[in-house]
Amino acid sequence: MKESDNIEPVGSLYACPIRKAHPLRRSPVPKVLIVNDAGDSNVSAPHFDDATQVVETNSTGNAIELLADQDFDALYLCDSKQGNQSLKRILQSDSILDCVPFGIALLDSQKRIVRANRRLLDALEATDLAGQDFYDCLGETNIVGDDPSPLSSAMAKKVAVKATLKVGDRFFTMFATPVLNSAGVCEQMVVTLRESTDQVIQRQKLDALHQAGSELTDLRPEEIYQMGFEERIELLKQNILHYTEDLLNFDVVEIRVLNAETKELRPLLSVGMDSGITHRTLFASRTENGVTGFVAATGKSYLCEDTTDDDLYMDGLMGAKSSLTVPLKYHDEIVGTFNVESPETNRFTTHDVVFLESFARYIAIALNTLELLNAQRTDAALQSVSAIRNAVGMPVDEILNHTVQSIESFIGQDPEVIERLETVLEHARAIKRAICNVESEMAPEAVLPTCVQIEPRPSLRNKRILVIDADENVRTSAHHLLERYGCIVETAHTGRESMMMVRRMSGKTGDYDALIADIRLPDIKGYELLKELKDFYGDPPLILMTGYGYDPCHTIPKAREEGLRTNAVLYKPFRLEQLLETLEATVGRDAQPLSSK
Repeated sequence: MKESDNIEPVGSLYACPIRKAHPLRRSPVPKVLIVNDAGDSNVSAPHFDDATQVVETNSTGNAIELLADQDFDALYLCDSKQGNQSLKRILQSDSILDCVPFGIALLDSQKRIVRANRRLLDALEATDLAGQDFYDCLGETNIVGDDPSPLSSAMAKKVAVKATLKVGDRFFTMFATPVLNSAGVCEQMVVTLRESTDQVIQRQKLDALHQAGSELTDLRPEEIYQMGFEERIELLKQNILHYTEDLLNFDVVEIRVLNAETKELRPLLSVGMDSGITHRTLFASRTENGVTGFVAATGKSYLCEDTTDDDLYMDGLMGAKSSLTVPLKYHDEIVGTFNVESPETNRFTTHDVVFLESFARYIAIALNTLELLNAQRTDAALQSVSAIRNAVGMPVDEILNHTVQSIESFIGQDPEVIERLETVLEHARAIKRAICNVESEMAPEAVLPTCVQIEPRPSLRNKRILVIDADENVRTSAHHLLERYGCIVETAHTGRESMMMVRRMSGKTGDYDALIADIRLPDIKGYELLKELKDFYGDPPLILMTGYGYDPCHTIPKAREEGLRTNAVLYKPFRLEQLLETLEATVGRDAQPLSSK
């Protein structure tokens, strides 16, 4: 505008001086500043629709402060004989619009340019655009979005309209604000045009990363059914690497997963790193574990612009000059780290931080989903093994019991029959060992969640335990409780039956490591069983069970007189921990088996 230009008696509309830019910020509702420092009630501002935010002031000084501190799309000056003269003189100069860092044009109702600022003229390499169609001045233009004609929409709807224009390979954000006369008719439009190529590309990149992240976490039923846990992990690693290279353009990548208990950061994926450095042991710690340990300990991303001038950095890529590390977070829990490196200094920007953090969230979700899937499979395996054990355990025991009784009946009569029956015993016991092996293979403790892992009892694994009790519930519970710790459990109903089991076990596949018996069996007392066991053990590994205060035959004192081991009595009802500790103490001592009889 020139100082010689006339100002309409009602008022004048000017483009906003400057709107601050932010790479990820969405433009707000159109905002207009109205200035009437004359305080003249006869001078009224034009009507703006409800979608426009209006700020009014009656002070020129205050208006200048508002323009400096806030973002406005338009400025309206209410004219009077005395008011706004200083502000008019400032805004009527072409220089104010030329200082604006984006293009501004005033269009008439036919979308022709009435006036344009210097920035727009320079951008279009023109000296004068007056009278030309706005779109024709831009050249081949594509409108991005659902509205094919935003200028027409702004005029027809009398509201400010925002649109994205693609001109060649560049993108621009356009605001079209209608100027209404006193009758509410749109006679002109103020159009601002700002290049937004970087912002659009960043948004497209984020959209692509979100799509990639969705694909990472997409578990199709056929994949779950056909692929094992390790196979699925490998597929996840391949997809992560693919998207990291193609979308983020990072070639040197390292992902580590955090062990919540030990705080160790275990390598999951490494490309481009020195192999020795990749296998270096790192922990989640603020110090002495490099950038990776610091990020895992604090949960904060770390941008290292120059590795040669960063005390926290530890070598990753040989010759790396810059690095970027972000945490893998599932909700608020840190589950690992994602590190990229480059041989160039200042290779990574704050935009890369945003992109990598966004992608890292999906990686964390995918890893958590796989852990849940693996835990679910393991739980299903445990339930399957438990069901097999419950269904097979007692019937196999019955086979053992009947077989040893049959062997006892045929002793001295038919050696061939005895040999066949002993083969049955071996096969029945092989079934028990097979069930234990299947359980360890289908549901290894290493893949179980910590909260459901059974406390390891290595001294009980593969120990042969004979439980003697007339109560079927006791025999069933022995299978359920002790086999979880790797014990091989057999049962007997009576003392006579247990001695037949001992005779057929001793000297064949090894003796029982422990025997647990009720003090009062249907056919024998506990101390009498201990005396008979001495024929097979120098120090019988016998544990007796009794109720509190229930020992009418004084079995416990008599058993101790016969050599019952110290602390080898369980008083019902006893806790599982008591049973395990007593059993561990018993199998921990050498039973000193005698030669078979």
